[in-house]
Amino acid sequence: MKNNWTNHLHGYVRVRIDGDYPETFLNRCIKEGISIWQIKKIGDKRIVCYMDVNDAKRIRPLLRMTHCKVTFIQRNGLPFLVKRILARSGFVGGLAAFLVIMFILSNMVWGVEIKGASPQVEHELRQVVTEMGIKRGAFQFSLPSVELIQRDVTELVQGATWVGVRQKGTTFEFEVVEQQLPEEAERYSPRHLVSTKKAIIRKIFVEHGQALVKPNDFVEKGDRLVSGYIGKDEAEDEEKELVPAQAVVLGEIWYKSQVEVPLDTLFTTLTGEAKSKHYVSIYGFDLPIWGFGNIHFEQTTESLHERPFKFFKWSLPISYKRNDFLETQQYERTYTKEEAVKAGRERGRQDLMKHLPKDAEIIGEKVLHEAVENGKVNLRIHYQVIEDITSEQPIIQGD
Repeated sequence: MKNNWTNHLHGYVRVRIDGDYPETFLNRCIKEGISIWQIKKIGDKRIVCYMDVNDAKRIRPLLRMTHCKVTFIQRNGLPFLVKRILARSGFVGGLAAFLVIMFILSNMVWGVEIKGASPQVEHELRQVVTEMGIKRGAFQFSLPSVELIQRDVTELVQGATWVGVRQKGTTFEFEVVEQQLPEEAERYSPRHLVSTKKAIIRKIFVEHGQALVKPNDFVEKGDRLVSGYIGKDEAEDEEKELVPAQAVVLGEIWYKSQVEVPLDTLFTTLTGEAKSKHYVSIYGFDLPIWGFGNIHFEQTTESLHERPFKFFKWSLPISYKRNDFLETQQYERTYTKEEAVKAGRERGRQDLMKHLPKDAEIIGEKVLHEAVENGKVNLRIHYQVIEDITSEQPIIQGD
């Protein structure tokens, strides 16, 4: 009989048979159905072979009948391995405890390093990452992915332009690029100030240079507002002086905006109810560990989070998965024409402000046209805006 995996499972022994006629013993074993394999004859009165451990208990009567003696040379298989382990239970238990502890420690956070940040930004960043759960002793599989952490901290840390996140073993490294507001360079080169847009001048304050326009003047794009020549007459070289013109010229600009607002809109929102299912994934096979049962939400949106387990710096083919089911519901919002017009005016103003300079001010707003077509309210809105309209025009020597 071949020595296959069932022999290892039940256990088998290697025996030495001594006697005047050991072949007689082998014949008796075969007759009784006792499995024997790898038989080797050593001399005239000795045979070595393997047999199943359960069959070894049945050979005592056969030994008496054939006047042979048996000696157990080797014991193999799972039962004997378990006995050897139990005999050394202290050592095996200590080794197992060590591996378990190292596995747990390898999947925890033991360091948070921040590079390139000033003390103030570093303090702000540490507060943000602590609120996200990234701190010493936290389990890595319970944290968001590195990509989500980077996105969130970049948005939440006000003093940073960009925050890079990298997980290196049990340490999270944050590299910060702070906002650098450039200092306004002193301008010494001579220049004029010209208009950037078609406008009506409302206010003008000249610090250096000579004003060429006054309030209520109409100017086109490119018209000169403030001259860099100071003197009685620009044509007389001896009477003029070149300076870098500096001024604030506020002009009234006109903008038009097209806005469409549907009267009926279908929205999908979260109800706040959620359920999660937790798995341990082993070589792609997901083994449920928590959150059993069916999800009874009528409408859901799913999000899957997966983090591999680690042992020291190596990623194991075992990972933790969490599948979140968020309940959603749809509702239809219906506007009256007046409500749609109001919402359209608010949207139009918000869209315009995104494209205006920081200090611009909307002083007037008028709906030029409104109509209901195909279930939508179409608006054409006219805006009056006050903003700085100056732009530099260098003066080249010799012009």
